[in-house]
Amino acid sequence: MTYRGKLRKQCMVVLATFGAVLATAATPAQAAVSETSDAVPGFNGTVLAVAYSGSTIYVGGDFTSAIVKGKSYARSRLAAVNAYTGELLPWAPTADGRVKAIAVSGSSVYVGGDFGYVSGQKRDSLARLDATSGAVSSTFKHAIEGKPYALAAANGRLYVGGTLTKVNGQVRTRLAAFDLSTGVLDAAWKPTADDQVEALATASGRVYVGGKFHKVNSTSGYDRLVALDPASAAIVTGFKPKPAVIVFAIAVTSDSVYTAHGGQGGTAAAYTLTGTKRWSATFDGDAQAITTLGDTVYVGGHFDHACRTARTGDQGVCLDGSDDRIKLAALALDDGHLRDWTANMNGIEGVLTMAASTTVGAFAAGGAFTTVDGVSQKRFAQFS
Repeated sequence: MTYRGKLRKQCMVVLATFGAVLATAATPAQAAVSETSDAVPGFNGTVLAVAYSGSTIYVGGDFTSAIVKGKSYARSRLAAVNAYTGELLPWAPTADGRVKAIAVSGSSVYVGGDFGYVSGQKRDSLARLDATSGAVSSTFKHAIEGKPYALAAANGRLYVGGTLTKVNGQVRTRLAAFDLSTGVLDAAWKPTADDQVEALATASGRVYVGGKFHKVNSTSGYDRLVALDPASAAIVTGFKPKPAVIVFAIAVTSDSVYTAHGGQGGTAAAYTLTGTKRWSATFDGDAQAITTLGDTVYVGGHFDHACRTARTGDQGVCLDGSDDRIKLAALALDDGHLRDWTANMNGIEGVLTMAASTTVGAFAAGGAFTTVDGVSQKRFAQFS
């Protein structure tokens, strides 16, 4: 970490302590991370996936090079960054098509997307890489029909969601799982969804699934967001939120499920573990990504404004007033009220992926933006 970064963090600790002394119940806590991106590499193409593992952030997308202080370094759709120093790491496997999703388990990095080869070895849209060397696993090799859009590693399994129809010739209807130890396709975990899966998250003995679907396991009433048993794939019937629009992303804490949605405008929502909606926040464009850190929910997407009410008009315009929040916003974890924190970005697509690390005390955002608060920061940023 640079001297400037250390000094900033020391100052933040002092200010946080001082603020805690002065705070009252009527004064809501504010987001604790900086509004300015850390000094991290940029990329020459869209960043579509980010994942933390210890001090490392794994990055995937459409890019072919990373940019450090104006100099380009070859990185073909996969890269790794030191989360503390911002250094571009030598980890550099190559993919011949976009990387859409990343999950890390132990010493393995799993990647999914539109590729056919990884580091010159044939891998049909799904691969396992060594977290240190980037070497492609020779024992994890599968024939995939359809595309993986989301990955999650937990409960001894790699869960995969997307537009899947078959794996190794066996029917899988948009969802599948693999044994993390052996790499084999899980014969028992084979739920079905009647439309594409966009997001996966795991916590508290559940696999949360989000997307465009209306039926799960041929059962109605679990539209767009459902919780499944991690071993049997049975629906957890005690969680039945039924959001009205597509779910693009999911973040889970010990007592809540947070989601990012499209729709007329876009929304972020919080649900209890029984599926009761706790709150929602409305924007004038799709919310594409969501993560939590401390007492704050961070939301990224296509939007330029946070609406003051849920009423929106044509193309999502806020009808009852709004506050500028360009592609990125911070909300209070407990009630969803808009934080003062701003880190405005540019572009049309904005933020497409986010992840947070409590160990590092930071969150990463990737997408198609090229500036943060008017400062050049191409398609990848970290706030700590």
